[in-house]
Amino acid sequence: MNALFDFLEDGSNFPETVPTHKWERIKEDKKASVLIVDDNPTNLDILVDYLEDSGFKTFAAPGGERALQQLKHIVPDIILLDIMMPGINGFETCRQIKRSEATKDIPVIFMTALSETFDKVKGFYLGAVDYITKPFRQEEVLARITIQIAIRRRQKELSQLNEGLFQSNKKVIESNTRLSKLNIRLSQANTAKDKMLSVIAHDMKHIFSYLTDSSEMLMASAAELNNSKIEDIVTSVCDTVRDAHKLMENLVTWSDFEIRDMEFEPRAIDLRKAVSDCIFLFTEDAKQKGINLSHHIETDTIIHADLNMTDMIFRNLISNAVRFCDRGGEVKISALPSVPNDERTERTEEEFWEISVFNTGISISEEIIQNVFQTDENYKEDSGISGKGTGISLILCKELVKKNKGKIWVEHEAGGGTIFRFTLPKNHAIP
Repeated sequence: MNALFDFLEDGSNFPETVPTHKWERIKEDKKASVLIVDDNPTNLDILVDYLEDSGFKTFAAPGGERALQQLKHIVPDIILLDIMMPGINGFETCRQIKRSEATKDIPVIFMTALSETFDKVKGFYLGAVDYITKPFRQEEVLARITIQIAIRRRQKELSQLNEGLFQSNKKVIESNTRLSKLNIRLSQANTAKDKMLSVIAHDMKHIFSYLTDSSEMLMASAAELNNSKIEDIVTSVCDTVRDAHKLMENLVTWSDFEIRDMEFEPRAIDLRKAVSDCIFLFTEDAKQKGINLSHHIETDTIIHADLNMTDMIFRNLISNAVRFCDRGGEVKISALPSVPNDERTERTEEEFWEISVFNTGISISEEIIQNVFQTDENYKEDSGISGKGTGISLILCKELVKKNKGKIWVEHEAGGGTIFRFTLPKNHAIP
């Protein structure tokens, strides 16, 4: 094939006889196939014999109709197509070949006795790549066929290279897109981490400040304090230590949730039993403050959620409710079908239970209600929702409720008190 292009590059005319070895590389690469379409049997025989002797595989068709039928079953490397044929002539045959998705890329060389420029232009317009004028020389036929096959093969190679390049670029784009998304997630995670550390620092500051003040008071005034006062201080210190322990538990849970992809195993949960178990943990704390701690949940109230996450939600909300409830007050947990079409639930009442944790005491302001679950808010110490480990606990509750397909929000009672409400799916809502 290189020898063939040498003829083209130096501008020389083809010699009278082209040595067979000039086409050896084409034949070695692949035995090229040629479909010859001519209504003249003599022309067919001559071309078939010559091209097969030159190393090509040939197919013969005595007319346009037969050629189109054959092309339903074969895909030759090139087509030699006579123009002047009865029935479907060469022009129409070429038109139909180029309309077919399966054959449109096969090179077509017209064979004709016509020499008018109009006919040649028409052929090129229809998609032909070359012409052979009758009577033709065998060497010319061989040269033109070989050139077009070589061009076609290079086109295929280029197409494959382009496709490979396209796929490579596509993979690069996909990788860059994934990397961009990962960078966004990383940035969001870093932002969340920074905000969470701020909340933790805020909570820990209150805890350790109180422990320091209490310890210093005991050291400075132990001899002057009576047993009752000492007992009050020690009890308060123990409560604060429990708060610190709870804060650490929440921090570990948040770390599992945000960093290590906390396991999520939703299943049917008896809500009445789950709440009763959590209430039991805070019975003594409530008793010390004279708080009436109770629930109003019917039997057979079944939710579909992760048990560990649900337990963490209730422990945090009940703990906060007991902490901020006034002495002699009330903490009450209840569950009802969620309000239909409520914008917070975005579902129907048949799918969710709405659970509320109410405590009497100081009502929180509207400003705090709007931002109580945000990591970037600094709550005032007199808000009733500050200090003592509540920041991370409420943020964690929001994430755990969201993971279980629910919503959480907070309201204040006009007569005083706070209600945290959240939704969890009914058992039949999620298979």
